[in-house]
Amino acid sequence: MPLSLAQAERLLATTTHDPHLLLHARNVRGCMEAFARHFGQPPEEVEHWGAVGYLHDYDYELFPEEHLKHTEAELLAEGVDAADVRAIMSHGWSICNDIKPETDLEKSLFTADELSGIVWATSLMRPTGLSDLEPRSVLKKFKDRKFAAKCSREVILRGLELLGMDLADVVAVCIDGMRAIA
Repeated sequence: MPLSLAQAERLLATTTHDPHLLLHARNVRGCMEAFARHFGQPPEEVEHWGAVGYLHDYDYELFPEEHLKHTEAELLAEGVDAADVRAIMSHGWSICNDIKPETDLEKSLFTADELSGIVWATSLMRPTGLSDLEPRSVLKKFKDRKFAAKCSREVILRGLELLGMDLADVVAVCIDGMRAIA
């Protein structure tokens, strides 16, 4: 059975308490729900994609130096569907594992993980936050490698290539998704 948002929230609560990491989980969830809509998924899949996004950093707070090394077996033991575990694992492709994103869900997660950080950081620079954030503002900040420096532009560009989309379109998807859950 596909991962539900309730299950993802329950599982993440067992490993993650840092407010910043929980905010990141929510932001990635929003991006993933927007990607599901972008790719024409039905409503039940929109929640499913969001749940995968929410749970993607399951082991990060406990094992930041061993990220995704304590995820696969643990989530499978909790009854998370193998395809969902694979999707979560694939966001570490070329960073901490060799599980290449293959599906639209996996490619979206790979891209949204890093890009959501730049979108969020850009929104914090504005008095109105996400409410009227335009992609062009994020694109301008994207070029400044000192801004949100921990967000890998290389990973985002690899993700764009996997998705076959341009940066402005993906930024717009992420803004829409993050705004919907803000």
